[in-house]
Amino acid sequence: MKLGIIGLPRAGKSTVFDALTQNITGPEHKGQDRIATVRVPDDRVDALSRMVNPQKTIYAQVEYFLPGLKKDSPSESSPWTAVRDCDALLHVIRNHAVYGFDEPSPAQDFSQLDQDLVLADLVVAQKRIERIELDHKRGKKMDSEEYDLLTACRDCLEDEIPLRNKPQLASAHRLRGFTFLSAKPVLILFNNEDDDDRLPNIEHLVAAEECLVIRGKLEQELAQMSPDEAAEFLTEFNIPTSAMDRVIRQSYALLDLISFFTIISNEVRAWTIKKGTQALEAAGHIHSDMQKGFIRAEVISFENLMAAGSYNEAKKKGTVRLEGKTYEVQDGDIIQFRFNI
Repeated sequence: MKLGIIGLPRAGKSTVFDALTQNITGPEHKGQDRIATVRVPDDRVDALSRMVNPQKTIYAQVEYFLPGLKKDSPSESSPWTAVRDCDALLHVIRNHAVYGFDEPSPAQDFSQLDQDLVLADLVVAQKRIERIELDHKRGKKMDSEEYDLLTACRDCLEDEIPLRNKPQLASAHRLRGFTFLSAKPVLILFNNEDDDDRLPNIEHLVAAEECLVIRGKLEQELAQMSPDEAAEFLTEFNIPTSAMDRVIRQSYALLDLISFFTIISNEVRAWTIKKGTQALEAAGHIHSDMQKGFIRAEVISFENLMAAGSYNEAKKKGTVRLEGKTYEVQDGDIIQFRFNI
């Protein structure tokens, strides 16, 4: 999972990046692309590791990307074009005072940047439509499915509606190559004052979009602390869990992701897949040979394994079961794939 961080100037994007990644850099890196990979905290992985005592424990990972400022970008391109390959966007919105700047206006700031994404997509859609129409005039056969989808996108974007509000367009397989910015799922991060943990009073925005509050400066300090110091800090400022944990959890929900686990060759590992993924496709996430030679999936839920105390005991109790190709993998499943090639 790759998450792109966007926001207007002075929103606190770098501060939020530091808080989410514990990757603190100096002012000499200001304006540069920043990227960091963070392991996904999961108590279930920890519990499995304690039970199995493997040589290796591998957590799922999240990649955060903060694009730098590109001063030489073409005037018609969006400054956020660099995040087109991200799975979702974290839109950081200033909800705190900045000396020399106006009072924060979260609703206005959200609308301003969101419309920038819409305009960038409109340019892409219109250029492709014009190209298709020109090729058609020259005698080339038209791809009617692509053309119809793009014209639907154009109509939507001309009405200033982001494509994520039109799921049938946002998820259209034929349009994936265009990586439309406004089609990406968005998690809004309101960057609040140190002593403010409340969502801003913007009912229409909070109701329409996925939103979280982050106290960026506090969380940036937290990211630099030892575990003991961090625990005390969380309690003192009434922060239930770190921003990193909260953003990852809500990002998984936003993208409809779940985790399953494998215990293979003395290794415990977490895998991230879409909710609704069938066993055959889940096997392919591990290795293509597993998918090609799939026979059965040996499955047990995390809860049943913990209750049994060991895999062998779970087998004796009958809570380990065999599933076929079409089994829908559940969050927390521990799976051993039987295959032959």
